[in-house]
Amino acid sequence: MRIISGILKGKSINFLKNLKTRPLKDIVRENIFNILEHSNLFNIKIKDSNVLDLYSGIGSFGIECISRGANKVTFIEKDKAACHVLEENLKKLSIKHRAKILNDNIENVLDKNLNDKFNILFFDPPFIDLGFIKNLKLIKKKKFFNKNHIFILHREKKSDDNLEEYLNIVELKNYGRSKIIFGFVD
Repeated sequence: MRIISGILKGKSINFLKNLKTRPLKDIVRENIFNILEHSNLFNIKIKDSNVLDLYSGIGSFGIECISRGANKVTFIEKDKAACHVLEENLKKLSIKHRAKILNDNIENVLDKNLNDKFNILFFDPPFIDLGFIKNLKLIKKKKFFNKNHIFILHREKKSDDNLEEYLNIVELKNYGRSKIIFGFVD
């Protein structure tokens, strides 16, 4: 797995070989960043943004954000093995100073340990996990986002999550088994 663009372009990142984590495929990640950088539907710049990477796994999304100029990325992941690989990746790429890793359940972090506001909020929960909706509601309630922000959700294409009551959806793209949802909250 490699970084697609930015100052770390072409550098490799380690990943886990287990059934718990599902790395974001390069083609899906590349398309997400193309939409972020070129869409006329929203005005979000990766450069100098604060990013929240929930269910971050090995951190491929957040690391790509840092490579493209994000100010800081907060990674939240409960799996210890994934956090260990993420930590190794940050050290290997010399970008640990631009990242914060929170190894805990997302609900715990959102409830107690998060005081920042973000421009880009990326959700990549396991496809069978519907608990992310509770986390989306909590983020909305506590307003962990700047006025100008975008939520990005990676879901299984056939999932029917009824997100319209929580999120103003501005773009939805399908890639193989995946769908990527872009939206914001009021």
